[in-house]
Amino acid sequence: MTGNQANMAGPLLFFDTGVGGLSVLRETKKLLPTAPIIYAADYAGMPYGMKSEDELSTRIPLLLGRLVERYKPQMVTIACNTASTIALDVVRSVLDIPVVGTVPAIKPASQMTKTGVIGLLGTRATIRQPYVDRLASEFAADKKLIRFGASDLVHAAEAKLRGEIPDSTLIEAAVAGLTEQQDGEKIDTVILACTHFPLVQTELQKSFVRDIQFIDGSQGIARRIAYLSRGVSWPETSENGVFVTTGDLEKLPPYQNSLDEFGLTKLEAL
Repeated sequence: MTGNQANMAGPLLFFDTGVGGLSVLRETKKLLPTAPIIYAADYAGMPYGMKSEDELSTRIPLLLGRLVERYKPQMVTIACNTASTIALDVVRSVLDIPVVGTVPAIKPASQMTKTGVIGLLGTRATIRQPYVDRLASEFAADKKLIRFGASDLVHAAEAKLRGEIPDSTLIEAAVAGLTEQQDGEKIDTVILACTHFPLVQTELQKSFVRDIQFIDGSQGIARRIAYLSRGVSWPETSENGVFVTTGDLEKLPPYQNSLDEFGLTKLEAL
């Protein structure tokens, strides 16, 4: 970073369809506890996993452009696997600040598995991306990767953050989507390839008949954010963060307790 950049403590901007990116923010705050935070949720566009690649590659850069113009962050983190696998390159080409993406943790999963059979839970849009094929070919060519598009788990995670009990049928359907495929009973490691999914990891484990090693990319993303912001003079104490949404502000109160835990006490509409 240049000297001017090193003295700037602009906020870190996290972007997701909903509250899934909080799993990434949680790990980031462990490393950068006083960094100012802007968290943006595109509720008006949810769910991304059901949208076309063309729609998302247009929508996401436009939204992030507006957010960067308003909040002047020093860095953007696309805390959404679907958005990253589809729009990361486009976003990087139009923004002049660092942009961190989120990708399925296939490499570390391939190093963890003992049976050689790995499950991958993501949205339908994520699991069909050529980028995932390339990761699997490069890092898990000698393993069996079983994929399942469990977009409905997003709703289970959102419900949990509202203080509700997640619908168990959504959890069970996601697990069955993996285990009922050929060799599914041998799965010992599951990649959570959607930032919403770690929020319901406990519920997922209960639906498996064996102990599962779960892995997601949140810790690696947090380390990348910390590395890219090295040299920044952060505030001595944590400030109140901003939760901004493209959706209806009147629908946010059920989330308030969860948002307060992350210091996101200011609610704004985009």
